[in-house]
Amino acid sequence: MKTEEKQILELLAKKEYVTSSVMAKAKTFARTHGGTVVEYLLSAGVITKDVLGQALAEKANIPYADLDAALPPRDQVRTIPEPLAKKYHVVFFRRQDQVVTLATDKPTATVPADLTKLFPNQTVAFAYALGEDIDAAFVHYRKPLETRFARIIKASQRVAPEIISEMVEDALVFRASDIHIEPQEHEVVIRFRIDGVLHEAGRLSKDYYDNIVNRLKVQAHLRTDEHFSAQDGAIRYTGKHRTVDLRISVIPTLDGEKVVIRLLSEYVRNFTLTDLGFASKDLGAVYDAASKPYGMIIVTGPTGAGKTTTLYGLIKMLNRPEVNIATIEDPVEYKIVGVNHMKVNPQTNLTFAQGLRSILRQDPDIILVGEIRDKDTAEISVNAALTGHVMLSTFHANDAATAIPRLTEMGVEPFLLSSTLSLLVAQRLVRKVCPECKVTTVEKRRALIQRYPVLGKYLKHPTIRLTRGAGCPACNRTGFRGRTGIFEIIRITPEMEALILKRPSTAEIWALARTQGAHSLFEDGMEKVLAGVTTIDEVVRVAAPRV
Repeated sequence: MKTEEKQILELLAKKEYVTSSVMAKAKTFARTHGGTVVEYLLSAGVITKDVLGQALAEKANIPYADLDAALPPRDQVRTIPEPLAKKYHVVFFRRQDQVVTLATDKPTATVPADLTKLFPNQTVAFAYALGEDIDAAFVHYRKPLETRFARIIKASQRVAPEIISEMVEDALVFRASDIHIEPQEHEVVIRFRIDGVLHEAGRLSKDYYDNIVNRLKVQAHLRTDEHFSAQDGAIRYTGKHRTVDLRISVIPTLDGEKVVIRLLSEYVRNFTLTDLGFASKDLGAVYDAASKPYGMIIVTGPTGAGKTTTLYGLIKMLNRPEVNIATIEDPVEYKIVGVNHMKVNPQTNLTFAQGLRSILRQDPDIILVGEIRDKDTAEISVNAALTGHVMLSTFHANDAATAIPRLTEMGVEPFLLSSTLSLLVAQRLVRKVCPECKVTTVEKRRALIQRYPVLGKYLKHPTIRLTRGAGCPACNRTGFRGRTGIFEIIRITPEMEALILKRPSTAEIWALARTQGAHSLFEDGMEKVLAGVTTIDEVVRVAAPRV
């Protein structure tokens, strides 16, 4: 164990951020599975990123600056010239009376003279901030992508590597999940998917596009001489202050090869179930199902709904040194310390079904199947749950109730389903109102129902308080920052087990679930609207009320 990590752990224990029993378990886990104790504590949700930041601030004997909670505005960041800010990795944090506080992850005993000169007749002090949060604040120094592309093309012989680096660094700063590089007739359009919505980030001359695509193919170990078939690969990108895994997809189009880069960012890996937006009642149902010694938990929803993130949250909750956890995924999106990850590989006949058969010979306690796609995988999964394993998987269905008829139509016998299912979860993702620029308005119920006729039975009071984002630098003027889940949960009670044996329709399943307290995706979304988390337009965009 490195000296610095040892000091951090001692401080976490001293300040009672972590109990001695949990610390002992974390050390055992790190020793037997690899990785660090701090990584385990973060991935298991024992501590948060901010708790770690506070511990590091106490280690440096200076205050903690939580830049993630409130991204400093453009004018504040630009108080310090860009060369000095990047030289010392520092951001202007606040001014109180005659004291100016600068946030940095590299504090020194004394503030350098070229920083103190910026604030004459004032005292300058340091506060500790996490390096990734400082990088996020540096977005205010960044010029438009086209401007930087022009500079690279004019000054550099290594155009492709530098342009790729600029795109990825911008995407990381804006917390984009995907980069779309789309060739058109005369130019290339670059778009970022941020909080589920695509935004144009820049344009590039088509003269350099072939070099960029070839560079990506080489790094992703793809064929550079193949231009008329789809290819998929992966890159481990090492940036200025972080390393991130990239999934590369290349497909042929009429105007050239389109590339989509999925960024498997580190901040997603640190999500726990409590971060995902579960209501306390729903969270209790998930915990109850996950604590059983066997059974299936199935999460449904379309591509991009956050199903895998929810399953990873469950895995992190269940991950203990005495438990053998194995996954079969396509692809493996995030690696968790102590979990045995397996990737589907059709070239070697390693399908979900074949991989699952192999996992069952490895004495697992908990199994995650990335997706139930066919009858073989469904039957093996059900039988695994029946023979004493906890089985977690995703399934493409519009809602939780539809999953049961779909599985029986796939060939799974109802008596097996009723014996093994523990919980069904349907989910979608909605954008959250930006906390920096949110404004509250009071709307009349009658006016809202005229605009949204479906809301009649969901709004009870004559006036409704709603929240929206006005738009600010922190949210890139969108009014939204981050996403949260809306959920529909069906518990498999004895009454539901009896109903499953009768091969019920979706409507019959939902009717029983409703009597047992289940709420729909739309209802959960409206609860988040009334709580000021999101907007009506967002909920209507991703979910429809049940008839």
